[in-house]
Amino acid sequence: MNKARSEQRAALSPSVTVEAGERFFYGWVVVACAFFALCIAYGIQFTFGVFLPAISADTGWDRASLSLPYSLYVFVYSALGAVTGRCTDRWGPRIVLTIGACLLGSGILLTSQATALWQIYVTLGLIAASGMSAAYVPCNSTVVRWFTVKRGLALSITSSGASFGMFIFPPLATALISAYGWRTTYVILGACAIAAISLCATFTVRDPEKMGLLPDGLPPQEPLPHGNFAPAGFVHEWTLAGAKRTWAFWLINIVFTLTWLVVFMPMVHIVPFAVDLGISQFRAAMTISVIGFAGFAGRLGIGSISDYLGRVPTLGLCFALQAVAFFGFTMSTGLTMLYPAAAVFGFSYGGVTALFPALIGDFFGRNAVGAIVGFIFALAGSPAAFGPLIAGYIYTATSSYSAAFILSAVLNLAALFLLCFLKKPHAPPT
Repeated sequence: MNKARSEQRAALSPSVTVEAGERFFYGWVVVACAFFALCIAYGIQFTFGVFLPAISADTGWDRASLSLPYSLYVFVYSALGAVTGRCTDRWGPRIVLTIGACLLGSGILLTSQATALWQIYVTLGLIAASGMSAAYVPCNSTVVRWFTVKRGLALSITSSGASFGMFIFPPLATALISAYGWRTTYVILGACAIAAISLCATFTVRDPEKMGLLPDGLPPQEPLPHGNFAPAGFVHEWTLAGAKRTWAFWLINIVFTLTWLVVFMPMVHIVPFAVDLGISQFRAAMTISVIGFAGFAGRLGIGSISDYLGRVPTLGLCFALQAVAFFGFTMSTGLTMLYPAAAVFGFSYGGVTALFPALIGDFFGRNAVGAIVGFIFALAGSPAAFGPLIAGYIYTATSSYSAAFILSAVLNLAALFLLCFLKKPHAPPT
């Protein structure tokens, strides 16, 4: 019997097999691969604020001008989440992640050779962004498919990869830029993206059914353990078309649009903001590492807590903390206030990103999770492209980031208010 079952699993997934008697659940391998893929992808993405002064000094392009291609980058990779989500549902994450790794790495490599601003629009804003679109949505939607009972914990670990990358890559990039210049550093990071993410893709399987398993590794005859936070999606499965007909779907879009509109402001402008306060370049770059380290803690802790307290109340806590962080940036005059505010922002931002795919899985199920997560990520995430641009123009007009930070806090409070009206949708029509 065990031999026949192993052969069946081998036929379903030729490159990865699991023996029937094994206790180890392969879903944790998927989680680890997603962790490292997001670590590399987001680690590279969040070094842009570190590169900004070096690129500006070398080329003469000002901050507002350099914010434009980055804004295009954020818009394109968010908008294409709808495409990569559907592709992940249809063809699985291996193909999507591998193609994404090649595009992301190639875009970064080509950016290193840019001699005109328009070239960065193409290399970073289009090519690298297309590759980045194959990171967040495919990785997280795949993990949603592998877990129901431990979904919050699994997504916490997965999404913490982005924060871990944010913690280690900025100081690494700072050191490399100092030693070799920004162009050589981008060559190194581009090659790293292609090799590392492609390797992670090799071991990523779309769902447990491909290996003859069930979510969480539960045997067919065993019900969900009593008391665990079992999502409604474990019973009811929605299509994207069906989800669009619910009030909850559109309210989720509005809520995440409000908070994501300004989430990239600190990622791009916090280092120049810190330098303007008289902080050294290295300590200013460490602000992003503080955000990354706190985000790592937030993603690990918030997702697990939400398995017991519920996604919506935990998400509300994150919005409140994010508003507090932006007010903290406004009042910062040095490291004494800046680093704690950055830590609160990182913790809350990390929690929001971990809760987003978990909330979608809970509300709408597993079958079309890639398409639904991708659609919402595209619609609500693409406006985030305008956040750094808005902050850049506010700085140019006022010589200060205060108005941009206050706006960010107010939008998070608005998201918190609307969250009070979010309810899980009724079962889809059969």
